[in-house]
Amino acid sequence: MAAAAVSTASSAAVSTAKSHLSSSLDKPFSSPSQKLLSLAAKTLPKPYHHHHRTLITAASKNPLTDVVSSKPNSDGRSFDSYFDDDDKPREECGVVGIYGDSEASRLCYLALHALQHRGQEGAGIVCVNDNVLKSITGVGLVSDVFSESKLDQLPGDLAIGHVRYSTAGSSMLKNVQPFVASYRFGSVGVAHNGNLVNYKQLRGELEENGSIFNTSSDTEVVLHLIAISKARPFLLRIVEACEKIEGAYSMVFATEDKLVAVRDPYGFRPLVMGRRSNGAVVFASETCALDLIEATYEREVLPGEVIVVDKEGVQSICLMPHPEPKSCIFEHIYFALPNSVVFGRSVYESRRAFGEILATEAPVECDVVIAVPDSGVVAALGYAAKAGVPFQQGLIRSHYVGRTFIEPSQKIRDFGVKLKLSPVRAVLEGKRVVVVDDSIVRGTTSSKIVRLLKEAGAKEVHMRIASPPIIASCYYGVDTPSSEELISNRMSVEEIREYIGSDSLAFLPIESLNKLLGSDSKSYCYACFSGNYPVEPTGKVKRIGDFMDDGLSGDMDSIDGGWLPGSSKVQKKTILNEVRTS
Repeated sequence: MAAAAVSTASSAAVSTAKSHLSSSLDKPFSSPSQKLLSLAAKTLPKPYHHHHRTLITAASKNPLTDVVSSKPNSDGRSFDSYFDDDDKPREECGVVGIYGDSEASRLCYLALHALQHRGQEGAGIVCVNDNVLKSITGVGLVSDVFSESKLDQLPGDLAIGHVRYSTAGSSMLKNVQPFVASYRFGSVGVAHNGNLVNYKQLRGELEENGSIFNTSSDTEVVLHLIAISKARPFLLRIVEACEKIEGAYSMVFATEDKLVAVRDPYGFRPLVMGRRSNGAVVFASETCALDLIEATYEREVLPGEVIVVDKEGVQSICLMPHPEPKSCIFEHIYFALPNSVVFGRSVYESRRAFGEILATEAPVECDVVIAVPDSGVVAALGYAAKAGVPFQQGLIRSHYVGRTFIEPSQKIRDFGVKLKLSPVRAVLEGKRVVVVDDSIVRGTTSSKIVRLLKEAGAKEVHMRIASPPIIASCYYGVDTPSSEELISNRMSVEEIREYIGSDSLAFLPIESLNKLLGSDSKSYCYACFSGNYPVEPTGKVKRIGDFMDDGLSGDMDSIDGGWLPGSSKVQKKTILNEVRTS
């Protein structure tokens, strides 16, 4: 049983358009004659009552792999290599913005805690007080970076925050967001979730005109574009900058007196808006952040929309005409927390439905259903309920594994996986086991999990994957390997089953996924399953924010990695045919 990939990505070009402003809630962005309109409504405008979605897929190889490596352990492996056993696509960022609360920085701190799963290697907050932007950033978890005394240094009623996931080296401080820059009309801070696919081209043009870059992050390009813009007021500077950038971006900006939220025309990355009981406006990557700080969810920031919050209220402007949304399906498969509502759908209900589909379309005789924690749990519950088989905790995950540890001199097989996952022999011994996971990327972790379960006494191990096969890399803000490293891009389903050692293997069929989503299915991006990209990337578009993390400086062309893969679409179609016929 396999999932076929579907080409749903539209190649519609995004044309530039200045300030198409909304004149009424029923006709958003319709009147070019007006300037800005306050949005007091707490529901989506009528034409947008259908669910908009965001794009996510798989990303590339570490650019430092062939240049710099961590200090190896006694077996020749670096510490970080053990954690490659967590073989999953990774969300690279989470953002928060708050306006109108005297404890903005503390609320921002709590909201970043709720978004910690979106990035664990860096965190930062910028707060505005008396027209001055104050920034505190650091490497590590939110709780490592911020203390009571540091939050005391961030007074004010306007704040933005960011959590970052980095994949190279030591995640140097200068690449941790939010970034703050001063230019001739004031100061601006920005936190960005996504990836710009024309970064290299834009940076080259800016450097030709004398711009000097301090980081290797694509976010810095946005600040340069704002600084060189001659448009007035500040809002139109953002619009002009966004007309030049392509790809995925959900951003929050802070100026001396304004909070601005922006989402790209395709709506690749999620961004929601909420409000606290005191009237404070909150933007966040997921609704779980709103829940923690007791903000009521109002709506999504629409694809192509700019929302400005200041003392005049909340105002909206259309960034530019936008095509059909292409929201990331992987938010529902893996990235978002189950208690979040993403693109108008409950993540929990989506994952439970994925498990039910697998039980219906890929049944197998079994005694117990278990999950690979934590992301496979809800799908496993759906599978077990539909199959009428008990769900039990067959694998226990340790949440206390750091990035450094001491391995005994006597080598332990599958050491990295065993540090994090412990089998429960009482559940597994002598049983026919169905194990549900959210995805397979390289296949390395799946093979170790199967071996772990069989060593614990499982009679049979049947792997069920709550997503279609991932055959292509993502260029819209998600960290995954290059296409050449993706096991589903190289092997048929049967070959993967043999490689991981399971007794059977089944993926979520993409036709069934589309059927579940119904009329909303065309609003999602499936590039990681099909190789068809809504916005075609050019040049070096992956890992661009990380190669300087180890202190490397030089022309980007001299740094390995980050380039578009050489595999052709013909090869991808061949792989798809193999998947369909397996």
